[in-house]
Amino acid sequence: MQVSSLNEVKIYSLSAGRSLPEWLSDRKKRALQKKDVDIRRRIELIQDFEMPTVSTKIKVSRDGQYIMAAGTYKPRVRCYDTYQLSQKFERCLDSEVVTFEILSDDYSKIVFLQCGRFVEFHSQHGHYYKTRIPKFGRDFSYHYPSCDLYFVGARESNVCDINPVHFLFAMGTAEGKVECWDPRTRNRVGVLDCALSSVTADAEIDGLPSVSALKFDGALNMAVGTTTGQVLLYDLRSSNPLIVKDHHYGLPIKSIQFQHQLDLIISADSRIIKMWNKDTGKIFTSMEPEHDINDVCLYPNSGMLMTANEAPKMNIYYIPVLGPAPKWCSFLDNLTEELEESPESTVYDDYKFVTRKDLENLGLAHLIGSSLLRAYMHGFFMDIRLYHKAKMMANPFAYEEYRREKIRQKIEETRAQRVQLKKLPKVNKELALKLIEEEEEQQVTRKRKQKNLPSLLKDDRFKVMFENPDFQVDEQSEEFRLLNPLVSKISEKRKRKLKILEELEAQEQEEEEEPEGKASDAESSESSDDEKGWVEEVRKQRKLLRQEEKVKRQERFKEDQQTLLKPQFFEIKEGEEFRSFKDSAKKQKLMKKTLGDRLKLEEKLGTLNVSDTTVGSKQATFKLKKSEQQKKQQEAEKQHRQERKTLRRSANHLKSKRGRGRLFR
Repeated sequence: MQVSSLNEVKIYSLSAGRSLPEWLSDRKKRALQKKDVDIRRRIELIQDFEMPTVSTKIKVSRDGQYIMAAGTYKPRVRCYDTYQLSQKFERCLDSEVVTFEILSDDYSKIVFLQCGRFVEFHSQHGHYYKTRIPKFGRDFSYHYPSCDLYFVGARESNVCDINPVHFLFAMGTAEGKVECWDPRTRNRVGVLDCALSSVTADAEIDGLPSVSALKFDGALNMAVGTTTGQVLLYDLRSSNPLIVKDHHYGLPIKSIQFQHQLDLIISADSRIIKMWNKDTGKIFTSMEPEHDINDVCLYPNSGMLMTANEAPKMNIYYIPVLGPAPKWCSFLDNLTEELEESPESTVYDDYKFVTRKDLENLGLAHLIGSSLLRAYMHGFFMDIRLYHKAKMMANPFAYEEYRREKIRQKIEETRAQRVQLKKLPKVNKELALKLIEEEEEQQVTRKRKQKNLPSLLKDDRFKVMFENPDFQVDEQSEEFRLLNPLVSKISEKRKRKLKILEELEAQEQEEEEEPEGKASDAESSESSDDEKGWVEEVRKQRKLLRQEEKVKRQERFKEDQQTLLKPQFFEIKEGEEFRSFKDSAKKQKLMKKTLGDRLKLEEKLGTLNVSDTTVGSKQATFKLKKSEQQKKQQEAEKQHRQERKTLRRSANHLKSKRGRGRLFR
């Protein structure tokens, strides 16, 4: 149990300490409690009072026996029985719970507003009915006289509440106004401008304050919380707030509760819970949990406070000043009284604890039993001034030794900041420096059992990368800059480091002895800019590339203007004729005409003949146009055939003459 105190108000955190996993067996839990002192001393007021991931809402039934909590993941609701100090049941839901309300005195009637525009009704046995509302709901209130549920949805209102005395319905809007409606006449009866009233002279506000929390107290008082961290207390008879309390964190107010015994208002944002007097606004006490707060629930007529957090465990606080412990955990009063009666012993700064051996070394063993030494455990307490005087007399050179030790430590610290000389290759120096830095980081974070990984610089397979200039990385190329947008900033640091290394190497060559380097502030002076994302850097690189491309185009355009255009001549091959550009224009005109017009033109030229057949259909014959080259080729083939024909005739004539001569012989 953790105890804190502010303004002399003690706050006991009953959820402090380590929690054990649910899947552990009872035997293992008992074994851990025996071994670990923190687990053994922790107080588990309600067993398994937690959610798997996050708890969003927490409420107490009107009879005080049941505590209901909603959370994720998966979306679920859990009911805890305070009389049994354990969980009674758990129900999983289809979607996350925005808020819920317990309509009955116990857990038998519950209404859940879910994020998917669904409203789900549960009875004692489980799910009873489910319906859907037109808009996404943010809050709702139950009107007991008419048994009506009033929902407020997105783009209109954020929160709502019904006065428990005269049942006036109030809702807070996104414009920072509170509208009050009478359910009997269904008309609006008044409007409060809370956004204007929340702005004070010393307040710094970035945007328009919206209403994020609303709570009635009695018939006339109403507290309003804004998204900018202000709480306004109103009397319904006046449009001006009675008091304005600022949390000074600029976070939306999540919950407002009234504590009537001490006239306190308990307001909470996601970071802090503040308790302050509703008449004067003076802070009574406050507490800051470890995790962000989602909801706060004050157990009725007691000093117990419960919170739903952005963590699995739900916190329980007990503040004895606010009231007694609930009857189901009345032992807390006896426990806190015992802690107050027997406070822990403390060791003050003006006393020094020494053992018997320390007294013998200082020569003060004869003081044992006197009033200068107070026996405690295995040693004694003595005045710190007497201790320093005795130590100076026993060892007069202790200060000189202390001074020399401090100087040596300072020198070692400065040596650690010096730039260590590293032998870098001639090619890809930045890549080699990067690999060296990564190896140093791995040596620091690597566990003992892990094996040492081989270095790329010492691997023969990658030896050529740091020797051959053809493998030099071009960091100005478009591919490198787009694939590695964040490397540019890191490379600037490495370039500065390389420059420092080159200067130190030059000094080492000039001097025979190794000079002492100066501390490098290159890395310490510049904080790593991790907040800029990858997308932003890629956009920046693309913008730079477009600018460079634009400059190159302008330079090429200037060069083209400066160069004189010279005419070019083309030679026509043999056997081809030059045709004017008019032929292509005629072809384009002809292609634009319809098929009927082209057929008529072909008939006029004689290349197409259309006639009727005996069966009543049309017959078209056409002649292909031949180019001049095709015509010449056909004429040459015709002449060749004619020459061969004449040759064959002459050969046949000679053969016939020879045959006749032989007959006559």
